[in-house]
Amino acid sequence: MTLSGKRILLVIGGGIAAYKSLDLIRRLRERGASVRCVMTEAATRFVTPLAAGALAATHVFTELFDRDDEHDIGHIRLSREADLIVVAPATADLMAKMANGLANDLASTVLLATDKPVLVAPAMNPRMWAHPATVRNRETLARDGVRFVGPNRGEMAEGGEAGEGRMAEPLEIAAAVEAMLGDGAQPLAGRRIVVTSGPTHEPIDPVRYIANRSSGKQGHAIAAALARLGADVRLVSGPVSIPDPAGVTTVHVETARQMRDAVEAQLPADAGIFVAAVADWRTEGQAADKIKKMPGEGPPALKMVENPDILAGVGHHAQRPRLVVGFAAETADLISNAKAKLAKKGADLIVANDVSHDSGVGAKGVMGGDRNRVRIVSATSVEEWPEMTKDEVAARLAALVADRLAD
Repeated sequence: MTLSGKRILLVIGGGIAAYKSLDLIRRLRERGASVRCVMTEAATRFVTPLAAGALAATHVFTELFDRDDEHDIGHIRLSREADLIVVAPATADLMAKMANGLANDLASTVLLATDKPVLVAPAMNPRMWAHPATVRNRETLARDGVRFVGPNRGEMAEGGEAGEGRMAEPLEIAAAVEAMLGDGAQPLAGRRIVVTSGPTHEPIDPVRYIANRSSGKQGHAIAAALARLGADVRLVSGPVSIPDPAGVTTVHVETARQMRDAVEAQLPADAGIFVAAVADWRTEGQAADKIKKMPGEGPPALKMVENPDILAGVGHHAQRPRLVVGFAAETADLISNAKAKLAKKGADLIVANDVSHDSGVGAKGVMGGDRNRVRIVSATSVEEWPEMTKDEVAARLAALVADRLAD
């Protein structure tokens, strides 16, 4: 386990995102860490010390002047008996206390008294995050050596509010903890991961082709997120208008057959994530010259043949990666189609998204837009993620991949 023997002190601030901290406790303990919790008074209004203590399997600390906890200067002991302090959620108030050296409750006193590294996961309203006071405070904390994970962009708990301020997902925070405590190693260091992205273009003649509406935004974001976790990412991209992601080896292709060949050339790999919207069909042959309209004649008949199935090919390959993740873009029967694809293709997970006009994801929809709402379908479960930006989906999926490969 990647955090075996590590001691984490989790400071839970008072915000609605405190409910995510309960899952974070579980994620850290799954990785072998021991977790002690300090909760602010406001945090106890959102989640109970009983819930946090049950998950951490230890006492939860809430009071600075608790007679039992403070008989041996408990706040000093808490601040020193940890390998890392994680503040999640870090509210605007708690960040302000940290930046200005205030110590009027147990959480702020522990943070002022510590000599250990601190990781902060901010969570607040977007306007609070963008306020000049908060900007000054986070710049001060960064200069003091405090590390940050998030915040992400997305919908807020307040109706109608959206923007940067959502707390990072528990898997993202756990990955950041691993990166800080793993002797500098990142959770996907040494892992080779193949990602496909974008559409394919299947030529009809020198000026026309068969394609789809994929922009490549989701696949490129996933490749970038995996690279940030230390993976050796090999991105096989169809024709897109967005730049190659930083820190990623990118192979550019046009057709489905070229994409298949490029993917197989990257094997063996630890994982394959197949995001590209590969054209199912191509014309049997490409016309040498532009097909012209002829007066009085209808359109020419195009004889179609099936393209190679890249996901199924890798899912049943002799050098099959340990983890195979496919994508399913559907306009109807989303879950049943995704489950059928999971079994047929030999995948471990299918990331299913509704690309119909009724998907409710932004004005542009999923294909070409900046937001996504996905379901993670496995042989035993369906996990529904809330609507997020494609970067948020990518970060959460990268953390899930790291989690699966760590088992």
